[in-house]
Amino acid sequence: MDNKNREVIDLLIKLLSHNSVTPDDAGLLSFIESYLDGYSSIWKNEAGVKNLFLYKKFSEGPHLCFAGHVDVVPAGDGWDSNPFIPIIDAGVITARGAQDMKSGVAAFVQAMRDSSGFKGTLSLLLTSDEEGEAKYGTQIMLEYLKEIALLPDYSIVAEPTCDKLFGDSIKIGRRGSINGVVEKHGRQGHAAYPEKSINPIHKVAQILPEIAGVDLDEGDEYFAPSKFVITDIRAGMEVTNVTPGKLKMMFNIRNSTKTDAASVERFVGRYFDGMNYTLKLSQSAKPFLTNPDTPVVRALDSAIEQICHIKPDHSTAGGTSDARFLAEYGVETVEFGVINDTIHAPNERTTIDEVEKLYQIFLIAIEQF
Repeated sequence: MDNKNREVIDLLIKLLSHNSVTPDDAGLLSFIESYLDGYSSIWKNEAGVKNLFLYKKFSEGPHLCFAGHVDVVPAGDGWDSNPFIPIIDAGVITARGAQDMKSGVAAFVQAMRDSSGFKGTLSLLLTSDEEGEAKYGTQIMLEYLKEIALLPDYSIVAEPTCDKLFGDSIKIGRRGSINGVVEKHGRQGHAAYPEKSINPIHKVAQILPEIAGVDLDEGDEYFAPSKFVITDIRAGMEVTNVTPGKLKMMFNIRNSTKTDAASVERFVGRYFDGMNYTLKLSQSAKPFLTNPDTPVVRALDSAIEQICHIKPDHSTAGGTSDARFLAEYGVETVEFGVINDTIHAPNERTTIDEVEKLYQIFLIAIEQF
């Protein structure tokens, strides 16, 4: 291991050794601020959440921002070791946050520290509120950056994105997330006299085959079809002799750019037409897609091929991340990080080899952007 690779691993061990469960940054943001000497800093803290933006203008040119979070989910049970005392064994690093996403943070912080120059402005945006509600995290900082005309042009979010092999996948977009609650109202009654009541369970059961698990669009080259996923159905009072007066059904749709809240409302209305029902929809994330020919995607593709000797797939799979907030502000955003197979699980782990290569890829992306 050469000195530069050793430094990024040492940095990762430092980050992993802090119990930074959302929204506590455990002092990591102040440490990173001091670690990146020569960068100007902006802090936006609210409701116990800390957000740090570091930036440095090397010359006229584009503004590239590395983004991520230092907070982690609670450790939970089932660990073979202390989740906040990182263990290295046979090249494997085990600790909470090893994949999600302190490996990514260590890699881009070290790359920014070691970069000799950039043809434009280089920056970093870190929050301690990605794993929580994300109300006072990245969004707060982006609002302020827009006010002072310092929004980046491009962003790399270092979430874990790879599937089987390191370098096999980057995310050039994300599906949105639409949550819905349908309440079907009937008329409660005695089970022995079904003709005197309106049983909402019987009514909804008739349409379930038409809506459960149905694709709302056909998807495209980058997005899987938007699927109507029922997550909960409940009614009644847990007795056998009373038919319920109301049924509540909850659903989620991870939507592509071809489906939106209005089309979901029309879909539900088509099948509940004539029923006495109410519908509530909320969108926790909007879908986005970054042009695969944009400079930030090309830069990552090239760097990955140089280090890993493979061409990464361009994916939009998975859940949501703070990349969605950057995209909403018009920032061309891509995500790339280590293999994602133990995030949020006991014995979360990554490898020294992946972290070293991630650092090298980010360094190349900066220098050849």
